[in-house]
Amino acid sequence: MERKSMNFKTLTEITQALLADNKGLFAMDERNSTCNKRFAATGIPQTEENRRLYRELIIKTAGLSESISGVILYHETIRQSDEAGIPFVKIIEDSGIIPGIKVDIGTEDLAGFAGEKITEGLDGLRYRLKEYMKMGARFAKWRAVISIGQGTPTKNCIVSNANALARYAALCQECGLVPIVEPEVMMLGSHSSQTCFKVTREVISTVFEQLYLNKISLEDMILKPNMILPGQDSGEKKTTEKIAEDTIKCLMECVPAAVPGIAFLSGGQSAQEASSRLNAMNQISKSNQPWKLTFSFGRALQQTALEIWKGDDSNKVKAQQDIYHRGKCNRGANMGLYGIDMEMQN
Repeated sequence: MERKSMNFKTLTEITQALLADNKGLFAMDERNSTCNKRFAATGIPQTEENRRLYRELIIKTAGLSESISGVILYHETIRQSDEAGIPFVKIIEDSGIIPGIKVDIGTEDLAGFAGEKITEGLDGLRYRLKEYMKMGARFAKWRAVISIGQGTPTKNCIVSNANALARYAALCQECGLVPIVEPEVMMLGSHSSQTCFKVTREVISTVFEQLYLNKISLEDMILKPNMILPGQDSGEKKTTEKIAEDTIKCLMECVPAAVPGIAFLSGGQSAQEASSRLNAMNQISKSNQPWKLTFSFGRALQQTALEIWKGDDSNKVKAQQDIYHRGKCNRGANMGLYGIDMEMQN
C-alpha cells in the first residue's frame, strides 16, 4: 500500500527533523526471533498478534512525540495496523513522529574468518528501499556487528562490514531515505575499555573511508555507534564521567564535523546506565562538539515496559507511562539535565 509521507523536500530536512528539539530515536526494530526471546523471558506467548499488540502499545503512548522524533520499524511492523485497521505508519505520522525502517536482514558467518560476522541484505535492497518509501518510511537503518576476541576483529571483517554500510547508505540517499549508519562494537567479552576505544576508533575511521569512497553526503546521515565500554566479563569498573570522556575523545578523533548527529545505541546497558552516560557526554561536550549527541535506544527504552505489560491489556497504561518516562529521561540527558530527581518522577 502506497502512502503519502510527511512533507519533507530534502534529505537534509529529514535529518534535521530527526535531530531537532533534543529528541531521539526509538529503535523498535527487533527481528521476530529477538522479540520472541524477550517475550519468552517475560512469559508472553510468542505470536504475531502479540508482537502487533506490543508495538501498537508503543506507538500509541500518549506524549511519545515530546521526546521521540523517529521510530525504527521492522519489515513486519511497517505493514501492520491497529485493531481499527489504521496503519501503524499513519498513527506514527499523525503523532508527529517520523517513520523509519531497518533494512538489513541480519548477520551471517564471515566465510574464512571464524567467529566473525558480516551483515547481509544488499541484494535487492534498491527495490526494497523504494517499496519502504512508498509505505511512508523516511529513514533507514543498517547494523554491522563487530566482536572483540582473541585475534579479532580482523581487518577484513572491519573493511567488509564498513563497505556494506557505505553501499547501503549510498542506496538510501539515492532513493531519498536518510541512512542511519550503525557500526556496533559489541560489549560481549573480557576486553578492556582501552581495547574498545582502539577498535571503535579503527572501525569508525574505516566506515568513513568507505563512506567517502561511495560519495555519501555526510550532512544527510546519522551515525549510530556504541559507547566506549569495557567488555561485560572484564571486571573493569569505569565511572560514568570516564566513559563519557573516553567516548567523546574517540569520536572527536574519527567522526567528521560534517556529520550532523550521533545517536548512540544502548547495546545491553541498563536504562539508567544508558541515560546517565548520555547525560554526562552532553554535559562535558555541549560547548565544543561539532555534532548533536542523542539516543537511538531499543531495550533501554522498552525493556521495563515489556516486563510491566506481560501481554496483559490491563497493564497497558502503566507500561505506556514507563515508556513515556524513559523517553522524557533521555530527552533530559540530551540536554544534560538527567539525574536521580528526574528518574524518581515516574
